[in-house]
Amino acid sequence: MPCLHAALIISVTLVFAPASIGAEISTLVLGTATPGGGFTVYGEALAEALRATDPTLEIRPRQTAGSKENIPLLETGQLDLGLVEGTAAYEALTGIGRSPAPLSVVAAMYPSPGMFAVRADSPYRAIADLKGQRVIFGAAGSGFVLLARYVLDGLGLDIQKDFDAVLLEKVKDAPPMVLDGEAAALWGGGTGWPGFVAIARSPKGARFIGLEPDDISRIRTKYPFLKTMTVPAGTYPGLDRAVTTVGSWGLILARPGLSDDLAYRFARALHRAQPALSQRLAQAQETTPANTLAASPRAKFLNPGVVRYLRELGLTP
Repeated sequence: MPCLHAALIISVTLVFAPASIGAEISTLVLGTATPGGGFTVYGEALAEALRATDPTLEIRPRQTAGSKENIPLLETGQLDLGLVEGTAAYEALTGIGRSPAPLSVVAAMYPSPGMFAVRADSPYRAIADLKGQRVIFGAAGSGFVLLARYVLDGLGLDIQKDFDAVLLEKVKDAPPMVLDGEAAALWGGGTGWPGFVAIARSPKGARFIGLEPDDISRIRTKYPFLKTMTVPAGTYPGLDRAVTTVGSWGLILARPGLSDDLAYRFARALHRAQPALSQRLAQAQETTPANTLAASPRAKFLNPGVVRYLRELGLTP
């Protein structure tokens, strides 16, 4: 009974504001990731932006181990919403290696093009140079690790066999290891990713390693759900030319049974808050209804409440 009681507490709750205000507040618990990662920063910014846009809709970020933990927490109703890396979301929704998860897409976050960051003075300039080296692939529960497995497998490489792979408890511990020479590279992705920012802004600077066109072709032939993506020059300090690679769209997923009305209200509030959210995070410029429609692996995975809002905007799934 105590576990059931805790689950009921953490699920969607209706909290009534003081009578003087007279507004009913709906609270949604949002799973993010470990400190130092992009999901934690995004979740906190999202909560602040929506609070200012719709005071009756409260988003409560909850730090988790990342995408791999958010999915089962959503399935069991311990989270209402969860930030999930696109590859992990694709596996869960389509049932790769498991039964399809009864989750739904409520929003696209931003694209996450995967690449490596090394110190600017290092000799590493291609993925082949990193073979046999100590490489940090992120936090153990991060979807970025899963993305790396797909990317490298598409190139005929294995994380454990071809690299001295490091998985951390918290991704914030990674940049000092690269800067101090304890690791050759850090894998990650996306605009404004904190791990890359920390290395790029350090006095030692960063160099970024992406993929060659032939590599991208090989990967996408084997895994067509991965998308070709480009990180523009200037995205990070020291990135003086664009990096082309592959990646996926981070998604916000909803638990089974989340009401269509709440999903609709969330989608509407997120759309209205998007300008303010973009001011906090540059990558949130990509958090748009149109991208939600385009980034969902299939239209049937969109939450019905979100579909309702998209149709009001003239976007037809």
